[in-house]
Amino acid sequence: MKETASDFIAKSSVKAADKEHRRKINFNIGKYNAVVPQGKQQFADIHLARERAKNIKWKAIETLDNQLETFEANITRRGAKVIWAEDAQQALEAIQKICREKNCKTLVKSKSMVTEEIHLNDFLEKNGIESVETDLGEYIQQLDGEPPYHIVTPAMHKSKEDVAKLFAEKLGTDPAATPEQLTLTARKVLRDKYVQAEVGVTGANFIIADIGAIAVTENEGNARLSCAWPKTHIVIAGIEKVIPSMTDLGLFWPLLATFGTGQKVTVYNTVISGPRQSGEQDGPEDMYVILLDNGRTNILANEKQRESLYCIRCGACLNACPVYKNIGGHTYAATYSGPIGSVITPHLKNMGEWKHLSYASSLCGNCTEVCAVKINLHELLLENRHEAVEEGHSSFGEKIAWKMWKQGMLRRKWMNMAGGSTKNWIVNTLVKGWSKHRGEMEFPKKSFNELWKEKHSPK
Repeated sequence: MKETASDFIAKSSVKAADKEHRRKINFNIGKYNAVVPQGKQQFADIHLARERAKNIKWKAIETLDNQLETFEANITRRGAKVIWAEDAQQALEAIQKICREKNCKTLVKSKSMVTEEIHLNDFLEKNGIESVETDLGEYIQQLDGEPPYHIVTPAMHKSKEDVAKLFAEKLGTDPAATPEQLTLTARKVLRDKYVQAEVGVTGANFIIADIGAIAVTENEGNARLSCAWPKTHIVIAGIEKVIPSMTDLGLFWPLLATFGTGQKVTVYNTVISGPRQSGEQDGPEDMYVILLDNGRTNILANEKQRESLYCIRCGACLNACPVYKNIGGHTYAATYSGPIGSVITPHLKNMGEWKHLSYASSLCGNCTEVCAVKINLHELLLENRHEAVEEGHSSFGEKIAWKMWKQGMLRRKWMNMAGGSTKNWIVNTLVKGWSKHRGEMEFPKKSFNELWKEKHSPK
């Protein structure tokens, strides 16, 4: 518990002082900030669109059991097999079983945060299966042995020079190669993998209940190739990704594109409703959909936190968060970073061990302001803090300090007796850690209450 929090603080201190890291992040997020307003212009009323999306997700999550059963019934009719996984281990075992049945040696996968959540690549490598990331950003991260830095932009913390150096080391390309040349190199390598792979894995941006299908959104076409070329297609999706109807995509696709990358709509938007049908020439022979819980029902059971399941993983809150922009995505040491990650990680994992993430916030509310589906993220962060205290995840010293503070605040005479110098000593010396990362506090010699009395007392 203490190690996770202390590691976070240590890494935060290092990263916050890294000016080169800040330069790269500000440059990349600056490009994002420049295009998002253009994407928003396609909406006659952006606030109404976000409100409608929130209401649709509210309906989906409140009736989640029925929505998922409807999805299963509809996609099963078209030949897909649905597997329910309570945790990461069950999901991995199901994938391993399928790979064994298909005699899989090579697997290609498109960008998917849920596969990062269950550490699929590490698992497959240990079992002798080559797992190849086909999204360019994810491929860069895989070459570098790093997890994704950002929910939407995995290699956001790397400059083009960083990528050129990495490709030169790993693939033997020219260290001075342009981004276009690097992309063509990756394309050549990955095209061979699509043909070789026995199994393709994708995530799902949305699970569509009424037609029994999954919707995948991308900009490179790699997800289409990952699910169309191999004979077996495995979908891994969190149960919260469900939306009631295909008609809802008319709202969610533009919202996800605008808030995710500033586009009106992403380049490739695909609806997949099963394996290759009789009379069809394209598509996989088998399709499996793994519906993953892995702690999501903990959030579902929590009425106040349930709202966080509305998230469509656009990453807008990360780009807006002043904390994320200073400490970076890897510092969180969790699959989901930034404000949304700070909200859900303590519930997906362990509140006692991960409560510190909910304190990694200025509570400025910018995350709530930019959320595509109007999740009250800053309020949920506060709720996490409250729940952590209620569950007893507070140190003895912290409890005593707050009791003393409460007693002092309830007694005006005590507050006046403790003059400016006493208050300075308490905060700057007695309270450990306050001045370690902050400038020292300087209280006035007299309180406002004392000054008011002096000014208005009868002469």
